[in-house]
Amino acid sequence: MQSPENAQTMLQIAAEAAVSKGGEDLIALNVSEPLPLVDIFLLVTGNSERNVAAIADEIEDRLIEAGHKRVRREGRAEARWVLMDFGDLIVHVFHGEERVYYGLERLWKDCPVVPIELTEAAERP
Repeated sequence: MQSPENAQTMLQIAAEAAVSKGGEDLIALNVSEPLPLVDIFLLVTGNSERNVAAIADEIEDRLIEAGHKRVRREGRAEARWVLMDFGDLIVHVFHGEERVYYGLERLWKDCPVVPIELTEAAERP
């Protein structure tokens, strides 16, 4: 990873934000080896378009509030697959059907999984 502390901090913020809005099946992958400009992909599933949008908005709000700059965002209007690029961290918030269809876990299966440790407050519904 290029800056593991920054990427890990961003991952923690994004994961807790996702869970707070009902995000499920969170997985973080260290993609720094095949993609030298990115450290971590965070994959999250929402159960509806409204939920996907809410998860993406919460992640974006919390990361910006923490001082991280969003480089770009795609897919927010459709809210089936929202991609947010924060430099060291790229977040993919999927509707369940899109997550299965695109199968990013299969595509990046050789990349190590990064553990996500949620605080007790973030784990509560």
